[in-house]
Formats: sequence, structure tokens, C-alpha cells
Amino acid sequence: MRAFVPRRLAAISRKEWIQLRRDRRSMILAFLLPLILLLFFGYAITWDVEDISLAVLDEDASAESRALIEAFTSSGLFNIRDHPASAVEAGQVLTRGSIGAVLVIPPGYARVVGDPSRSATVQLLLDGSDANTATIALNYADAIVARMGAQLLVAGATPASGTSLPRGPLLETRAWYNPNLESRHMIVPALIAVIMSVIAAMLTALTIAREWERGTMEQLAATPASRLEIVIGKLLPYLAIGLFDVAVTVVAGRVIFGTPLNGSVMLLALMTTLFLVGALGLGIFISAAVKSQVLATQVAMVATYLPAILLSGFLYDIASMPRPLQAFTFLVPARYFVTVTRGIFLKGVGLEALWPQALLMTLYAVLGLALAIRAFRKELPE
Repeated sequence: MRAFVPRRLAAISRKEWIQLRRDRRSMILAFLLPLILLLFFGYAITWDVEDISLAVLDEDASAESRALIEAFTSSGLFNIRDHPASAVEAGQVLTRGSIGAVLVIPPGYARVVGDPSRSATVQLLLDGSDANTATIALNYADAIVARMGAQLLVAGATPASGTSLPRGPLLETRAWYNPNLESRHMIVPALIAVIMSVIAAMLTALTIAREWERGTMEQLAATPASRLEIVIGKLLPYLAIGLFDVAVTVVAGRVIFGTPLNGSVMLLALMTTLFLVGALGLGIFISAAVKSQVLATQVAMVATYLPAILLSGFLYDIASMPRPLQAFTFLVPARYFVTVTRGIFLKGVGLEALWPQALLMTLYAVLGLALAIRAFRKELPE
């Protein structure tokens, strides 16, 4: 086995950096695309629902019913857009899709709500065609009514059914790590994992394929450098770029989106390095296997982008997926990095909580390098 010579590795890294600097597309991909993706996804993706359009059918027209309506409007979450005159008209505004919810206050509401021995009933009609918004609106309404002095449970219903408002003990809740339950603070840390998995694989997917297409593979094959030295030498510039990109996205996430970083920066850097080595090794493996820049880019996108978006827990809860798909997510490295970034950013946890992810990402880094070295051949085809 040929001895490992750091000087040869440094020469390969310098050659790769010079080639990268001359490729304007790769430079844009390396330095601008991560920030563009962070801004685009950070602003475009949100599960926070505000300014819900509400119609009110007040059949009681009492001070108590007006107080309930005022509680909805003063919350800043609901915006009254219509006042239907009947239950039929209330159903029609939902059908048209111009209103997301209808609050129906029945006759006699004031009399019943003032009687401690009885439970008042109101009705909240929801447009279930948008299940996410309907669920959030239901939770908002529940909290608003509960703040009126009793534990009041508001359930979404069809026009034919109503909602019982039973009294009971008050429930005081508190959200840890993300007190305001802002979805942006959950999205931004996970975005770092998704962006890096895509960018890293796409950048290195061009390295070996570029050598073949430009006809410089003969020069690379003629060097005394071993396959290990060539692979690591080509990987190092992109590892430095990846760490720089992560630093930029972390700062941008804090400054632009206000996402807190409660954990260790050094631990985040270490975990990022492990993840990037695996992703970069996967890219070099793809590049060496297909020998075409266009095809390598397409394969890298399919192998990294779709799994990172769909199967990492970034957008969809893994526990809610079918069991076969849940099992498949264990093969998606971004799943572990998403857990790491959210844990460090929001929870401030250390290696004592993240050691399983650290171990699996170490295996991913070793596997990525091994695949890249195995796929790369210095021997030219006859």
C-alpha cells in the first residue's frame, strides 16, 4: 500500500481549489445558493396561521355574546369578514371558500352562560378542505374561549351539530425550547441540514466527472498520489466551503429570523463536519460512478434533495409516516442532522443527548469516504 504523503494531498487540494475558482457556476452554487435557499424556504415555509377569516352569526345579540366576539377579534388571530343572517347563509359562505370559520352563538346564550349550573353551547363551523388551518383555528378558538373564565371546549362541527362548553379545572400549559411556538424557529435549523446535504453532494458530484469531460483525467492518473490522497484532497476544499456556508446560514438565521442558538457552537461544528464528510464522499462516489457532470448532478439531486425534504423530519413528522417508510428514513443521513441542529439550536443539548446521532453520522462519513475511494479508479479505460 502506498504511503500517505500530506504534501501530495495538499497539492491535489490546491489544484481542486484553482479549478473551482475558475468555474463560475460552481462558485455561485457554493457561496450564494445556500443563503438564497435559506431565505426562500425560511420565508416561504411556515405553519403559523394568523388573520383567520371569520364570519359571526350572533343569534343572541346580548352583551355576553358581544364579549365573546370581542375576545375573538382582540386576539389578533381572527378577522371578522362577514355576518351571515342565518345558518343556511353561514354554510354558504363556507362553501364559497371566502371564510375559514363561522362562529354561531345560539339564542339564549347569555341566560345559559350566566347560570353556574348549566353549560353554554356555541358552534364553530370550519372549512375542513384545509385541514391544517382548520385544526389550528380550532385550537385558537379553544384557547380564546377558555380565557373567558372557565374551561370551555370548542369543537369544530358541521352545520347540523353543536359544541358543548363544559366547566372544569383550568389547564395551564407551557412550551419549552420554543415558547411562542413559532414554526420558523423549527424550520431554520432543519434547513441547514437540508441545504448542506444538497449543496455538498451536488458540488462534489462534479469533481471527477469534470476531470473526465475536460480530458484532464490522464494527468490526474499519472500523478504518484494514491486514491485516498486524491479523494481526500478533492474533498477538503469543499469541506471548508461547507463549513463556511453553515457559519453564514447560522448567522443569517439568528439575524434575519431571530432563531436562537442555545447550544455549543463547537459541537455544531463537529457534527457538521461529520455530516459534510459523508455527503461530500457520496458526491464523489456519484461523480466517479457516472463520469458525466449533467448526469451526476441529476443523480445527486435525486439521492439527496428528495430524501432530505421528505424523509428527514424537516417537513413531515416521521412518527406519522407508514411503518415501512419510517424504517426507510433510518437510511437518510439528513434525518440525524436535522435532530442535531434542532437539538443544539433550540434545546441547547450536548453530546450526552446526541451521541446516537453522532455515532450514526460518523458511520455515514466513513461509508461515504469508502464508497468514494472504491469508485475512483486511476486506471484509464483502454
